[in-house]
Amino acid sequence: MVIFMAGTLKPSKLRAMKKTHPKFFRQNAGRGTRKRIKEGWKRPRGVDNKKREKVKTFGAEPTIGYRNPKAIRGMHPCGRMEVRVHNEAMLALIPQDAAVRIAAGVGGRMRERIRAKGKELKLKLVN
Repeated sequence: MVIFMAGTLKPSKLRAMKKTHPKFFRQNAGRGTRKRIKEGWKRPRGVDNKKREKVKTFGAEPTIGYRNPKAIRGMHPCGRMEVRVHNEAMLALIPQDAAVRIAAGVGGRMRERIRAKGKELKLKLVN
């Protein structure tokens, strides 16, 4: 079963509502010659780790406070709620004010059929 939250926003209003947050880097990522340390986030767990102790100069950690408002979560930058579609039958259930994204596992032939049906129903396709 697919549940949708209807509604659209102007992209400018959506941008204003979205919170910005710093980039969350792993400690020591990109420092000097330490190329082996990747930048992707991993929670620091060391006993004496300054980042775990939340020392300001060591950078920010992801926390719940950076989360966006519930009203705009899952919205596409165009201001519409984004819905993932796997087949043509799912298009009939989608409201007009939603943005449609075709799932990655869908093959070429089915993708073309979905695009044609989406155009026929005047839905906004994002990929």
